Amino acid sequence: IYRLKNETTCTYEVDDTPPFPIDREALDISIEISLLSKLNVVGEVHVTRKQYLDGSIPTGFQRTAIIGVEGEIPLKKKTVRLIQLSLEEDSCREISDVGHVRTYKTDRLGMPLIETVTYPDCLNPEEVREACDYIRFLNRSTGKVRTGIGSGRQDVNVSCRGGTRVEIKGVAHTKWIPELTHNECFRQWALLRIKEVLNKKIPKPSEWRIQHIDLGAYPFNTFKCSYMPLLEARKLNYGMMAINLPNFRGILSHFTQPGRIFADEISDRLKVIACIEKPHMVHSEQLHQDMASDEWSQFIEMFEASEDDAQLVIWGPQEDMETALETIEERCQLAFERVPNETRKSFEDGTTMFERVLPGADRMYPDTDTPPIPLEDAHIESIRKNLPAEVIERYHQLKKWGVPEDTYTYLFKKNFFPLILRIVDELKLDPKIIGTFFGHRLKFVEGHYIPAEEFNYKIIFAMFRFLVREKLDIRLANKMLPVVYEHPKMDFDSVLTSIGFKKVSKEKIRSHIPFLKEKFRDIRQSGNDERERNWIMGELREIAIGNMDLKDLSEMIGSS
Repeated sequence: IYRLKNETTCTYEVDDTPPFPIDREALDISIEISLLSKLNVVGEVHVTRKQYLDGSIPTGFQRTAIIGVEGEIPLKKKTVRLIQLSLEEDSCREISDVGHVRTYKTDRLGMPLIETVTYPDCLNPEEVREACDYIRFLNRSTGKVRTGIGSGRQDVNVSCRGGTRVEIKGVAHTKWIPELTHNECFRQWALLRIKEVLNKKIPKPSEWRIQHIDLGAYPFNTFKCSYMPLLEARKLNYGMMAINLPNFRGILSHFTQPGRIFADEISDRLKVIACIEKPHMVHSEQLHQDMASDEWSQFIEMFEASEDDAQLVIWGPQEDMETALETIEERCQLAFERVPNETRKSFEDGTTMFERVLPGADRMYPDTDTPPIPLEDAHIESIRKNLPAEVIERYHQLKKWGVPEDTYTYLFKKNFFPLILRIVDELKLDPKIIGTFFGHRLKFVEGHYIPAEEFNYKIIFAMFRFLVREKLDIRLANKMLPVVYEHPKMDFDSVLTSIGFKKVSKEKIRSHIPFLKEKFRDIRQSGNDERERNWIMGELREIAIGNMDLKDLSEMIGSS
């Protein structure tokens, strides 16, 4: 089912009209990002089709074109090679998947999408996150890509020694990546351990088969059952199967991920391949049993099972039972052989679940409806001349300025470097103060205040320009920012009034010091001069902010 909006959908989405030309603006942006990524831009763009059989693209294929090949990005301690950068059409958003019905929203279908592919050069979870962050910041440095939740999605490929490539699809936040990759490696090691155990217990895996009994063929009063989902399944006339897994004792309960075991590997495939909604399965090795031990005993007797066997009971629509049995047998057979190549869905808690079998390279073929697009060298060079500074150069510049390193992620994420550089160059202000203002103060204000729709970050430049022109201390910006953030149309003089600021000369501030020193002598409890200085600083701080540098005030108190 596709939810359509007439304003953004047409017959192109169902391949019922000749393909439109590639959007030239999107093509130029992809060339710009390719050049920033040190990729070799192709001389001619060829559009290909990539098969999409899950329904997320109504035509069954995605048009994609390689723009650049063989590049690299620098990390803190290594360089990561890039395979390619592609310009693609985005797919639909899945909003529900119940039984055999999937529902998609077409609001982002066909939008230009850039995909950067790295070589497997990242050796640990933190390197994977760092590489993803660098690519994200590089894209944002152009100022020409969308930002916000869902605008950037990472497909993280993970493997370990002895394992295989598993793709974690559509990771929404780079902060999830370290835990997801760590847990996926652990899952693969757990599956390799299961493989080792099974091959020791069962010398001829090719002869191994599951055993099953159709419980629907038995009158319900011939066996005990108090488990409510099974009773409900009986009322709905669902199929119900008892399954014996010979020599699988201890396997179903083998830990694979936080809060998940090997039985979940089977259950997830039943949901996706057999389209049976959860709950649909119980097994004999659950930590907290849903069925009593005597209820399991009757199934063991039916199969004449040994102590080394494990049992499952599954239920669902009658027409899905055959597929369900095939799915269980296939997954158990794979446990003898290898870690399966899969695409997996990620969750915020760091775990993943089966989404589909990993497709091969033969899913791509040429799109004969779209002619090749030649890229002139002169056009590529014209884009190269206007490239922004590289992210790594910006990183080194911030370090040189002495801006705290805990601000870098926020500054790169928001692409504030060009604005900081403009303030520093045009207004001749201290880059450390300005960088810290953006990375600490602005971040705090964004997290605690609600902005007006009219707020634009360029207003911050105007605010600092006002302070410089009025010869006010720039630290006054810390108090002004919350008001400007919520009321960007308010003139800066009114902002100063709203925060209670009054312009006071240095001499007027100095005149308060003798009186305050005399007052401190009456209340002091020790002869520590530093305490006197701190107390007077506290008394004069409010009127000094904006009128003079607090360091100058401290020296003034010490010399008076």
